[in-house]
Amino acid sequence: MGRRAGRDARALLAGGPRWAAGGCHRQLVDAVRYLVAGGITWRAMPTDFPAWDRVYAFFRRWRDRGLAAEFHDRLRDRIREAAGRDPERPRASSTPSR
Repeated sequence: MGRRAGRDARALLAGGPRWAAGGCHRQLVDAVRYLVAGGITWRAMPTDFPAWDRVYAFFRRWRDRGLAAEFHDRLRDRIREAAGRDPERPRASSTPSR
């Protein structure tokens, strides 16, 4: 991941209202979280959220820039730190064995 993606992630995580085409980032992130939690298709997005194609375009931009993976990694590291484990090393038991 390049330096630019890291800067983008820090700016997006800093908080405050950030407006994107079709709604604020919070609404778009909430829509993606709803989709993942519910296991629904993009077109089945409830009307409470921005239009599905705008949410998908937002997610696709984050994915293509590597931000979705970076956010996942940061959250995983925070969980590991909270559990008193080294965020850089997975548990030995999580390594598949043959």
